[in-house]
Amino acid sequence: MAISLNAKERMLMQDQKNHEKLCVQKYQSYANQAQGPQLKQLFNSLSQKEQEHLNSINQILNGQLPNMQQNQQMGQQTQGYQQMEGYNQQVQGYQQMPGQGAANQNDATLCNDMLVTENYISGSYDNSIFQIADTNVRQILNHIQKEEQEHGEQILNYMKNNGMYNQ
Repeated sequence: MAISLNAKERMLMQDQKNHEKLCVQKYQSYANQAQGPQLKQLFNSLSQKEQEHLNSINQILNGQLPNMQQNQQMGQQTQGYQQMEGYNQQVQGYQQMPGQGAANQNDATLCNDMLVTENYISGSYDNSIFQIADTNVRQILNHIQKEEQEHGEQILNYMKNNGMYNQ
């Protein structure tokens, strides 16, 4: 099915493309900077999901409707990671507390930055969804936005489990 975007819709999609590129770059960079092995793994996993989003946006910009079933299968792999991370946190049996060293502080800074980034990008999808006329494209963007929110939740849960989030 071919997609036709008007000039404004194309501009919105180009913005989303730039946001997704930035997310991929930040997650890859932060995975290399993170001290905690679980955080490295989380950032690498989220980088892959952001790459899927970028691929979907590129398909839309090329006038093609992305195959969401393939993306949903990849999403199930990410859910498996979430379950594994919860198990790993229980096995370790402790929580790092703020002030336990520069490594924990660095990881907390990386997490905070990605939380802000995910919040911003989720909001930008909200804006785009309301301005795109094609129902199929709106559904795809809605799906991506939901995943962005799930990314934020995963980061927040990591922070809570590692004493990096003050409630």
